Amino acid sequence: MVSPDMPRPVPTPAVGQGRLAGWGRIMASAFPPLAVAVVTILVIRPGLMPDVGFWDTAEFQTVLPILGTAHPTGYPTYVLVGFVANFLLAPLGEPAFRMNVLSLLTVALAAAATVRLVQRLTGRVAVAMATGLGVALTPYTWKLATHADPHTLHLALVAILFATLLRWEAGHRAATPAGDRWLVAAAVVFGLSVGNHSLTLLLALPIALYVLAVEPRILVRPRLLFTCGAALVGTVVAVYLELPLRAGPFRAPLVYASPDTWDGFWYVALAEQFRGSLHDPLGNLGAKLGDLVVLAQAQFGYLALLIPAGFVATVWRHWRYALLTGTAMLATVLFNASYTNADISRYYLGPILWAWTWLAVLAALLVEVLAGRSRNDARTDAAASSGGPDRGGEPSPRAAGAPVTPAAIIAAALAVALLVPTLTDVPARAKAADLSGDRAARTWLEAALTKVEPDAVIVSWWSTSTTLWYAQYVDHLRPDLLIVDDRTRLDRHYGEATDVIALFLGRRPVYVIRANDYDLGLVKALYDIQPLAAVPAPKIYRVIGRRSAGG
Repeated sequence: MVSPDMPRPVPTPAVGQGRLAGWGRIMASAFPPLAVAVVTILVIRPGLMPDVGFWDTAEFQTVLPILGTAHPTGYPTYVLVGFVANFLLAPLGEPAFRMNVLSLLTVALAAAATVRLVQRLTGRVAVAMATGLGVALTPYTWKLATHADPHTLHLALVAILFATLLRWEAGHRAATPAGDRWLVAAAVVFGLSVGNHSLTLLLALPIALYVLAVEPRILVRPRLLFTCGAALVGTVVAVYLELPLRAGPFRAPLVYASPDTWDGFWYVALAEQFRGSLHDPLGNLGAKLGDLVVLAQAQFGYLALLIPAGFVATVWRHWRYALLTGTAMLATVLFNASYTNADISRYYLGPILWAWTWLAVLAALLVEVLAGRSRNDARTDAAASSGGPDRGGEPSPRAAGAPVTPAAIIAAALAVALLVPTLTDVPARAKAADLSGDRAARTWLEAALTKVEPDAVIVSWWSTSTTLWYAQYVDHLRPDLLIVDDRTRLDRHYGEATDVIALFLGRRPVYVIRANDYDLGLVKALYDIQPLAAVPAPKIYRVIGRRSAGG
């Protein structure tokens, strides 16, 4: 007999029940970022470019499927990811379209990572989901999501990087045994991001300041520093090996410059051809600030007015994250405002992400104020709404049966308020980003390739060269043609475009495409040319012969 005074055994859940509960927590935790990613895909998908494009778009649509090398800085991470994606997305259509889908998927990944990032900052699921959608549907982001472009992967990697750093901070403060592994993981992500876009280098100092703010004693932890450094350097080296390998012993059909040589590699990796494009970063700051205000209004609507307040709120609540993002914002914006050799709008995806996270922190702070709670009470309420923090500060799923609190209702309302500029502007943003009817490059290709004579030389320039390369190396059309781009002229020491014409005229049919009337005029001064019939702009001309002395 059991004495009534003896302690009764505490029932333990069955193994199966424990596993089910664990899966339930995982699914509930995964739902917010997954839902945001799915909504992003559903909203942006109708505007995807259906086929090949011109300019850099066509270059990436060509280089990624054939594992070639791209223009500086080579974008090896993007090329490797795209090469794999080309196989995985094969059922979706032509390679050009697959690379366009890759941009959409990386934006969806960036939105999902933003949800996790903001959950760590605020503990508010509704605010985090609104922020993720806000980042994905900001005009600049939405536009880039519709065609092949490495900047969408840059956005995703930066969002993952910052979420990983916050995960490390949480683990460090909780003194979890494996907490430092997250810093090593962040080093790997940073390395991948460097291999994707050199804008990542602007984040080196902000990240160093953040790490020192979180763990001032890291300087006396040589083992951790060495491990992180080895992970970073090893990752960068691993991805950048793609350039010399595909330009050398495993040569790809399309290689930019000569990255298989020492000088050629650094020429591409360090983007030396763009040296001199940065002009006076600290000059004319008033005008640059004015341009930045206009840009912020175009991207955020009325929320642009709240971005400074969001940064102040972030300093108040998460000063280390404010140090990280504030210095990153300053470095990136100053660089962008002083760089003159690119479509600079693509360079603002990082600042857009950071500004959205500041707005999210401001919304979370307003929840505390409006709910009339102290900071500790608000933390308890946020933990209740997410099931409480688990080991290492990881937000857990909402506890079963947990009541919906007033603070949670206010958070949901503020989440909607964050999305009002986006929701009211969806038709305009969708129309501005819509490339679903853009078949101009394919139309031009079909018309040009049917008219150009066999074994011809086409003296082209970047916008159309890339499209012609796609036809040759991906579609396997017209392998008899020699496409001589301005880059090809340099690599093969052909001289000017007129020198290329002189080299081949009389031996092979020669056609010419020039960037503008001035360049075309230089050709007309020396050669008689005739426009190719039935070819839409940009025009392609048949070189008839050298002009007579009398003109």
